[in-house]
Amino acid sequence: MNWLEVSLLVDGELAEAVADVLARFAPNGVVTESTAIQFNDEEDEGGAVGPVSVRAYLEMNDQIEETRQKLEESLFYLGMIQPLPAPTYKQIADQNWMEAWKESYKPIPIGKRLMIVPAWMDSPDATRIPIKIDPGMAFGTGTHPTTQLCLELIEVWFSQSEIKNRKSKIVIDVGCGSGILSIAALKLGATSALGVDIDIESVVNSRENADKNGIGAEFILGQGSVTEVLAGNFAYKSAPLVVANILAPIIIRLFDAGLADLVDAGGEIILSGILAEQAEKVIEAASAQGLVLTDKRQMKDWVALACRKL
Repeated sequence: MNWLEVSLLVDGELAEAVADVLARFAPNGVVTESTAIQFNDEEDEGGAVGPVSVRAYLEMNDQIEETRQKLEESLFYLGMIQPLPAPTYKQIADQNWMEAWKESYKPIPIGKRLMIVPAWMDSPDATRIPIKIDPGMAFGTGTHPTTQLCLELIEVWFSQSEIKNRKSKIVIDVGCGSGILSIAALKLGATSALGVDIDIESVVNSRENADKNGIGAEFILGQGSVTEVLAGNFAYKSAPLVVANILAPIIIRLFDAGLADLVDAGGEIILSGILAEQAEKVIEAASAQGLVLTDKRQMKDWVALACRKL
């Protein structure tokens, strides 16, 4: 089957109205895409600025000309309220989009023992521990340097002889995202992990990924952050290993909220999501809370830190 792509480049205020019109004729939905993103500060997730591309795909069947005419009539009436550009059309050959998308994702070896594997694939290396993650998710899929650096440092922590001999190997994951760090920790030998995130979708995604990896009640999940953990809202208020793969300014702010209090005496915290030029500020904030830097790793522009609580 072939498709006819219809697209308009419109002002952001018109994008929703145009999408509503196109959706009447496109049963598979409408795509809206910003042509530019503006960031207000280093913590900002960004907002759409400039023109927005609105696209829909019409089935190339016997009624395509009639469908196209009705669509253009609807756009004409909308254009009487506020001028619209003329739509552009392009024929698109059908293909298995999902399979084509999957082909771009390959297993990623991490450290000496881990392998990030797309959820639909078997690990190509039986000697490594597979962490199955859906790459279609927004954050924490294992492809970003911050996640890879965190996983390396988690593996190092579990490889230390004094850690191996501990009866309790609890992990607290602040801002758990996809749950990948907790899942890796559990597969490396953690007895239990608590993952918290302020975004409920991250909590849901973490549970889905845990299920893909055969992990159940040992992975405790909840909506919240440092304040809620310290308040006793969850199973643990502290742990020998704490991980936080967020952003440097947020990590510094969380130290003020008591992030270091989550770490048991003699325990360790792994921090990531830190740009190289921000690392010293994070180290200073950690030091002010009685944490001592034990490891610092860099990949491209990103840094991860391991700090011990004396």
